[in-house]
Amino acid sequence: MTARPALPAPLLILAAAVLWGLLGILGKQAQAAGLDPLEVAFWRAALAGTLYAAHAAVIRARLPRGRDLLITAAFGVAGVSIFYGSYQLAVRAGGASLASVLLYTAPAFVAVMGWAFLRERLGGRELLAVAGTLGGIALISLGGGQGVTVTPAALAWGLTAGFTYSLYYLYGKAFFTRYEPPALLAVALPVGAVVLLPFVTFTEKTPGAWGSLGAIAVFSTYLAYLAYSWGLKRLPATRASVIASLEPVVAASLAALLFGERLSALALLGAALVIGAALLLSVGPSDTERHPPAE
Repeated sequence: MTARPALPAPLLILAAAVLWGLLGILGKQAQAAGLDPLEVAFWRAALAGTLYAAHAAVIRARLPRGRDLLITAAFGVAGVSIFYGSYQLAVRAGGASLASVLLYTAPAFVAVMGWAFLRERLGGRELLAVAGTLGGIALISLGGGQGVTVTPAALAWGLTAGFTYSLYYLYGKAFFTRYEPPALLAVALPVGAVVLLPFVTFTEKTPGAWGSLGAIAVFSTYLAYLAYSWGLKRLPATRASVIASLEPVVAASLAALLFGERLSALALLGAALVIGAALLLSVGPSDTERHPPAE
């Protein structure tokens, strides 16, 4: 087992939220340097997967085998290849702030899938949150904003990212208590990178592009997940989810500052509904965590 930092748990969760909030900004910078969205996704999976593999080797974590290995590989396809790729495509199609907000439809997907596949309760609170999410998406679609492109493609890629992000809950509930997470991600991320490889068009990269890719892998993937997991060890999942919900606020603020992206008042109301629905599910009386454990 690795030593955990002595920082307060809420500060660790906040650090993770900020690092995740940088993901769309760094991805947009890499794309502005000439990289295709799927190449950004590939390098995120490949570089961060290498870090997780080294981490798993250092702590001598037990790797999944047999059926668990096959399920983890399948998760690598959906939770890495499709998730990482669709998120970067959403950034290109609609902007970093829109992609980050749409990612927070994941808890609504979790609630519906938990009801459909895990026989979890879908009560009034959950139905209200799902309705709020749908209403928020509608308002965002109608509102738009400066530097924000709300198109069918932007919404489709963003919702695909939200759906595949929600799969972390189903997979994590079954596996994150049985294996060290770095060991699982040491398998899932390389599989995701390999699946993305045939769809990637590699381009010559500037030092700035490599810097953005490295920051995505090291800060917005590897360190962000470690900070969140360390904080979650010492903080209830509901409180962790509430703090982590600052992520789209960080992303939208930085997108406005760096790229001039500004959601309209109507779209901001929609974003508030989406994030509010995620918070409603997070603080509900449940013995399960409805916020996916890692980005």
